[in-house]
Amino acid sequence: MTWSAKQYTMFEQQRTRPVRDLVAAIPNTEVRTAVDLGCGPGNSTEVLAERFPHAHVTGMDSSDDMLVDARQRLPALNFELADIGAWNPAQTFDVILANASLQWLPDHATLYPHLVHQLTPAGTLAVQTPDNLDEPAHRLAREVAADGPWSARIGAVKHNERHTASYYYELLSKHCSTVDVWRTTYQHPLADYATVVEWFKASALRPFLAPLTDSEKAAFLQEYQARIAQAYPALADGTVLLPFPRLFIIATR
Repeated sequence: MTWSAKQYTMFEQQRTRPVRDLVAAIPNTEVRTAVDLGCGPGNSTEVLAERFPHAHVTGMDSSDDMLVDARQRLPALNFELADIGAWNPAQTFDVILANASLQWLPDHATLYPHLVHQLTPAGTLAVQTPDNLDEPAHRLAREVAADGPWSARIGAVKHNERHTASYYYELLSKHCSTVDVWRTTYQHPLADYATVVEWFKASALRPFLAPLTDSEKAAFLQEYQARIAQAYPALADGTVLLPFPRLFIIATR
């Protein structure tokens, strides 16, 4: 799968709001080094750098396309091509930010403690992940994948398992002095059903669409949009209010 910075930033304001809420909750005041894991086009890195203007801030992402946009946005900062799953830095950090990135990786039981151990004493791991696998938008994608002529190729596609707040609290409390976990459901007003589909093309639909031909992608999206229209009633002016739950973690070593 490849990432598209252009597709992702179509909804930059909505996608940046959760990371602003997350970064605002980081308790550290003296931050010398901070890293943004899965920085995307740099919107989350920008929030991090604004919160800690005197810190050395680095952004990392596995997508060259995302990093091109990030470097254009923030030319004074350092951005590196890296795989979070294999990340094993030579230094430790006062703040590690992972905004809407860790859900793409497996084995959180190993990954999250590993990230904590890349922190300085009293350093903070700040994580936000979508918590929406049971939402209609995800369920319908799985149904369209299983029902269509492409089912042999994508009918079994699943996103990595995500866990409950209590799971992450219990996991991280063994390694951290404090752990704060909360869940927020954002209500995003989108112009119409086609816009809802564009939203998910940048994220949740990527594993389903990647193996398909262009004509199959068009057919998949047409059927997906029809089902979305049944699941999310539009408001009187045609606006679709998209509920989007997200899980937040602030874990201090």
